[in-house]
Amino acid sequence: MKFQSLHKNSVFDPKKTLRVKGNIWELHGPRIMGILNVNPDSFYDGGKYNSAEQALIRAEKMIKEGADIIDIGGMSSRPGAEIISEELELSRVMPVITEINNRFPKAIMSIDTIHAKVAKEAVQAGAAIVNDISAGKLDAQMIETVAMLQVPYIMMHMRGTPATMKQHCEYDDLLTDMLRYFDQRIQVALAAGIKDIILDPGFGFSKTLQQNFELLAKLDRLKLLEFPLLAGLSRKSMIWKSLDISPADALNGSTALHMLALQKGANFLRVHDVAQAKEVVTLFNLLSN
Repeated sequence: MKFQSLHKNSVFDPKKTLRVKGNIWELHGPRIMGILNVNPDSFYDGGKYNSAEQALIRAEKMIKEGADIIDIGGMSSRPGAEIISEELELSRVMPVITEINNRFPKAIMSIDTIHAKVAKEAVQAGAAIVNDISAGKLDAQMIETVAMLQVPYIMMHMRGTPATMKQHCEYDDLLTDMLRYFDQRIQVALAAGIKDIILDPGFGFSKTLQQNFELLAKLDRLKLLEFPLLAGLSRKSMIWKSLDISPADALNGSTALHMLALQKGANFLRVHDVAQAKEVVTLFNLLSN
């Protein structure tokens, strides 16, 4: 199968730069995205940061520990989770985005949402990146909205919805099917005018435990698409189920897989534990240099 090499729509090399909040980010080394869930039912930290005050304290801690991005999510995407309304999602994320933007105006926030309306209002309030687990497939307005906002777009691989994704784990060939999926979604995004794209392979989304490890082992194959990669492995079930522990005890396993993801070409790590991920990145950079 032949994929289009790189869609040459910019003087910047998408492998090495992103436009973020008016600045050019060089991607010579990995960057860290800190997870800030402001919902009651995320698999690990649901309910911990539901108030704007709690979320602000958490954001400050992650910034001090070295997070490059704070990823704010008002809807859980754990297996079996139902899609919530835009209004409920907005009521959860907007106070947090506003407070963080006021207190830490230089902080880079991403909005983790499948809803175009939420993406638009979040960016208008200070978010600088849109992180969409559906790659625009669950809201027909999302791609057009992100193109209008002119912000980087993280598109993830998933089949179905969080509520149904466990029913969609059959592939002819996992990596080949994912390459086809991303190539198609990239074409749609570029045609709409989105200039900066990050690919998230979606560990834990419509994939079995064994498929998650296959994906990690072959993650570098996704570099064929020539866009930055984000790895979201932190405390996921592929770790704690394999080790027969709980998500609360999965930090060590997360750290181990984070190093492997970087060695396989990940440009971003999406993590719950920023300080520990920062240590991984520091050691990886020393190895790489």
